[in-house]
Amino acid sequence: MSSPSPVQIREANAHLAAVHRRVAELEQRLEAAENTVREQAESLIRKDEQLRAATQEITEAKNKEIYYLHEKLCKSEDTIQRFQNMVKEKDAMIGQLQHRCQLLDNICKSRPLLDSMLFHMAEAERLGPVVGMGEPTVKTSLTDGESSCSPNRISNHKDFSLSEDDQELDEIVFGTTV
Repeated sequence: MSSPSPVQIREANAHLAAVHRRVAELEQRLEAAENTVREQAESLIRKDEQLRAATQEITEAKNKEIYYLHEKLCKSEDTIQRFQNMVKEKDAMIGQLQHRCQLLDNICKSRPLLDSMLFHMAEAERLGPVVGMGEPTVKTSLTDGESSCSPNRISNHKDFSLSEDDQELDEIVFGTTV
């Protein structure tokens, strides 16, 4: 083997120096890339931690909101139930009051007949007993315990008979309470 020529040695040295520079350049780029990757990894870890914390906060806020809404829903359902019970009670009361109102309407419609009957009863009481029938002539009122309309005091039934106008009284039901 022969020894290389000085030109070959210089070329080889230049080549080695170029390879060495290239290796140093690649090592710097590798180191820069490794630093970039490391920084990105650290950044991703920080972002992941931040996102986990934010997710945790959102989850807690969501759970609190769900609890609050559930409580509000339960209270609303209780309120609705109370209102429904009140409506049922009011409907029952309205039914009773409507019935009583109908009774009062009927009483008001019958009032002229009742007034007429009371007028006739008062007139009959004022007349008193028929004189000369062996009865005492002392005037008594309905509050004395015995009415002038009692069977042993009435001598003439025609004075107390119902006229054609008063026959509607037979159709009226007495004794109802309101």
